[in-house]
Amino acid sequence: MLEECKALANETRLRVLEWLKEPEVHFPGRGGETAELGVCAGLIQQKAGTSASTISAHLAILQRAGFLCGTRRGQWIYYRRDDARIRAFTEQLHRVL
Repeated sequence: MLEECKALANETRLRVLEWLKEPEVHFPGRGGETAELGVCAGLIQQKAGTSASTISAHLAILQRAGFLCGTRRGQWIYYRRDDARIRAFTEQLHRVL
């Protein structure tokens, strides 16, 4: 549970999770196959206003914590929330605290 808490201890990572909760609102214009895959890391980087290496590190932390799933298509990686894992974490946090 410590890794998950550390992953949530950064404002950018929290915003990414918030954006990916409603990707159609925060990343309009996506459609077709990519809508099912998630949001391209490049779009997340643009919205966050950070460098590619910085957002990549944030996304990797969220993925290791189990909050994101990544799917590679060619050179692109698409991210989406793992809502079941997020729900399980919040329920565990509620039980512990």
